[in-house]
Amino acid sequence: MQKIRSELAPTGALRAGINLANFLLVSGKSAAGDPEGVAPDMAREIASRLGVPVKFVAYASPGELADAAEANVWDIGLIGAEPQRAEKIAFTPAYVEIEASYLVPAGSKLASIAEVDRPGIRIAVFGRSAYGLWLERNVKQATLVRGDSIDASYKLFIDEKCDALAGLKPRLLKDVQALPGARILAGRFSAVQQAIGTARKNAAAIPFLENFVAEAKASGFVARLIARHKVQGLSVAAAA
Repeated sequence: MQKIRSELAPTGALRAGINLANFLLVSGKSAAGDPEGVAPDMAREIASRLGVPVKFVAYASPGELADAAEANVWDIGLIGAEPQRAEKIAFTPAYVEIEASYLVPAGSKLASIAEVDRPGIRIAVFGRSAYGLWLERNVKQATLVRGDSIDASYKLFIDEKCDALAGLKPRLLKDVQALPGARILAGRFSAVQQAIGTARKNAAAIPFLENFVAEAKASGFVARLIARHKVQGLSVAAAA
């Protein structure tokens, strides 16, 4: 454990990178200003098992968190596991997943997810989000119109009259209520795999984190966190 502790908490505290943009995993703030929710509680539990305090390092977007991977400012990062990010970050299997789909405006002729990736179709999306990165890899014919936040992508969808808005289903369910006639297409184009990452050089810590995630899912700990924070739209990820 000492080797693991020296890798994950070299400063004497576990510095946990938290993505504030994910409203499902970070659902509030404590009186002291610390983030609260499923992701912060996962970090707290890891710190407890290491026998060290936790220190939260907050980021406004997942892209900013990922950019800091080699800056030695966080020890674990709780964001979606994506191949682009995995070039610098070693990820555990997912502990939760979030479905992503499309919202289309009133009068849209798009009837299925498969119809969205066609020439001339413009998709508004939160750039560098996990689902945005998935679309960058997989969309072949449609055009991505990127915003720098979830709200910015929604505004682009409205202002630029895009053909579809890509997003996490829980947020789309909120957005569709404000747009008469709009629809959410059935199914999903992806499920964002929320995981725990650390520097690839942390050879001893990586198996420790992987085992923690496996146990947290199997024991019901992750499910209890979802219930405690009353989050709708999160699912416990399947066993690896």
